[in-house]
Amino acid sequence: MNQRNLLATLLLAMLLGGCAVFEAPPQGLDPTQQKLAEIERRLAALERILASGALIELTEHVDALQRQAAELRGRTDTLEHNADSTSGRQRDLYVDLDDRVRTLESRDGSRPVSVSLAAPVTALPVPGGTDRQNYEAAFELLKQQRYQAAEAAFGQFLVSFPDSQLADNAQYWRAEAYYVTDQFEDALGQFQVVLSGYPRSRKIPDALLKIGFSNYELGRWGGARAALERVKEDYPESTAARLAGQRLSRMDDEGH
Repeated sequence: MNQRNLLATLLLAMLLGGCAVFEAPPQGLDPTQQKLAEIERRLAALERILASGALIELTEHVDALQRQAAELRGRTDTLEHNADSTSGRQRDLYVDLDDRVRTLESRDGSRPVSVSLAAPVTALPVPGGTDRQNYEAAFELLKQQRYQAAEAAFGQFLVSFPDSQLADNAQYWRAEAYYVTDQFEDALGQFQVVLSGYPRSRKIPDALLKIGFSNYELGRWGGARAALERVKEDYPESTAARLAGQRLSRMDDEGH
C-alpha cells in the first residue's frame, strides 16, 4: 500500500471514530437535513484532527519509514553483489586449480614435483591490515602459484583472525595449497578441518570433493568413493558434484 492510500485509510478510520462522539440527529428532521447534519459532524471531526497535528506527524513517520526501507534495500543489494562476486572469483580459481593439477598429472604420466610447505609462519601479508585485506593478499599469492607463501599467509590469517567471516574460506585455501603441491596427507587433514570447524560453510562440498581426491591419490579407494558419493548426494547441483561424478567414473574404469 502506497503512502497516499495508507493516509486515506487512516484518515477514514479516524473520521469514523470521531463521528461517534456526536449525538445522532433528531428523528424529526427530513432526510436532507439529516445528511447536512452528518456532513457537519464529519467536518468538525476533520477540523479536530487537523488542529491536533496528528495527520502531519503520521505523514512524517511514514516518510521516515520509507527512507529507512530504501536504505536497507540498498545495503542488501550491495551485500548480495559482493557475495556473488567473491563466490564467482573463488569458483573460477577452484576450477582453474583443479584443471591445472589434471594437466600436470597427464604430462608424461607424472605428478607435479612436491614442494615443502614447512616454512614457519611469521607475519601477516598486510601487517596492521584488516581481515579482508589479509585474506585477499593471501588469495593473490595462491593465484600467483606461490603456494608456500600462500599457505603461510592463510595460516597466519587463521591465527590472527579466528572469528573472521572469511576463516572457513582461508582454511579451505590453505588445504588447497597442500593439495596442489602433492602433500595429500596434509591436505586431507586440512580439508577435514573445514568440515569439522565450519560445518555451515559454503566450502563444504568443495572440501568433501578434495577429501575424495586426496584419498584417491593416497590409494584409499573406500574413503575416496565415500566422500565423492556424499558430494553427489548432498550437493547434486554443485560444480563439485559434477567433478565428483567424473572422478567416480574414472575409478570405475580403473576398477577401484
